[in-house]
Amino acid sequence: MALEKPYLDVPGTIIFDAEQSRKGYWLNQFCVSLMKPENRQRFKANERAYLDEWAMTEEQKKAVLARDLNWCMRTGGNIYFLARIGATDGLSFQQMAGSMTGMTEDEYRAMMVAGGRSAEGNRYLGEDGDAQPQHQPQGHAAKGH
Repeated sequence: MALEKPYLDVPGTIIFDAEQSRKGYWLNQFCVSLMKPENRQRFKANERAYLDEWAMTEEQKKAVLARDLNWCMRTGGNIYFLARIGATDGLSFQQMAGSMTGMTEDEYRAMMVAGGRSAEGNRYLGEDGDAQPQHQPQGHAAKGH
């Protein structure tokens, strides 16, 4: 019997539950490896070769190579670990988060300082708030992956 997951109906949110954790185990382990300077250097020297050392799916490898963090999350990546990819590229967390929302770093920072996205229209899929997939560039891009 499948576990009921009513929490999956939150716009703009990928819930990192046990299933996502299992799905992204090797992707997240790869990200943890980037904590060591020598591994960051090896990754930057030949990204594909370094990724091929990990038991990740081909889709996960493509998502990393594309630096599409939303795609990485859909394949089981946890943003806590995925942040190491951006850090390896010299990006701040605000720059990475902005890229995931289609906002500039300044737009993302201003939104967060103002209290984040409004819950109005964003409580469940099908409403018409600004976090709904149809209003997000990554929602359109996700259809190609």
